[in-house]
Amino acid sequence: MDLIRPSDLSDDQLDHLLREAEHWLEHNRVADKRADRLAGRSVVLAFFENSTRTLLSFDMAAQRLGAMVTTLPAEKSSVAKGETLIDTALTVDAMQADALVMRHPEPGAPDSVAEVIRAAVVNAGDGTGEHPTQGLLDTATIHHHFGRVEGLKVAICGDIRHSRVASSTHALLERLGAKVALAGPTALMPEGHDGPDGIDEAVAGADVVMMLRIQRERLSADLGDKPGEYLERYGLTEDRFKTAAPGAVIMHPGPMNRGVEITGELADSEHSLITAQVEMGVAMRMAVLDLCINGSDDTA
Repeated sequence: MDLIRPSDLSDDQLDHLLREAEHWLEHNRVADKRADRLAGRSVVLAFFENSTRTLLSFDMAAQRLGAMVTTLPAEKSSVAKGETLIDTALTVDAMQADALVMRHPEPGAPDSVAEVIRAAVVNAGDGTGEHPTQGLLDTATIHHHFGRVEGLKVAICGDIRHSRVASSTHALLERLGAKVALAGPTALMPEGHDGPDGIDEAVAGADVVMMLRIQRERLSADLGDKPGEYLERYGLTEDRFKTAAPGAVIMHPGPMNRGVEITGELADSEHSLITAQVEMGVAMRMAVLDLCINGSDDTA
């Protein structure tokens, strides 16, 4: 099966992934991390945009499941010579890959590839479109910490307009019964957004505060903010976080710009689940690769 967006998952499949991620989370904490769920299978990683967490975690996830992993160096591939993405994907498919994990700057690129190849396609981020495995790992991190998602208030703050993370995580959290508040500068909010742009209202009483970086590489014009101005007006400061609910936690999908959207002190504090998200990323991507390649007896 392909995983292009969160809505591709049935309720049973979503429940399966959350449970399996918990299993792999514990599995990855032992000395011998080997498993054989994907022994003899081939996974190709094709990233046409920069990545640290997603690329490394998919690589580790596939290897821990026993798969043969090949990374396509996009900057050195024939795409640089003018080859189309579809022809590149067909080439990978002809080599009998079982799964293609791809990141691409164009929204909808994974859809186009999934239509023409046999291998399972896993979307690792398509421009400003979707990032389903990040949404899944964020959701799993919250579920692991609180034991539930339903009824929690989650504030997602920052560059909402350009964030594929906000799109996928928002969809999954609301699907599971969380109340999600979006906040950020007006210029960085989605078109048609009718809620408050202010971060203060979003953070107040929130159980989870997720901060997002400004994707300046996608902006047509600079925000014109002076050093420290964004943090004061829209970032997560100690005073602002004090208004969150008792026991509130802090999340960030990375990459993180300390002193811009969040203070370094909060990022490193006891309230932070940022490194827990990274750990859950490997576990969730193990669950996703297993489901997409092998399927599951309890999926719909």
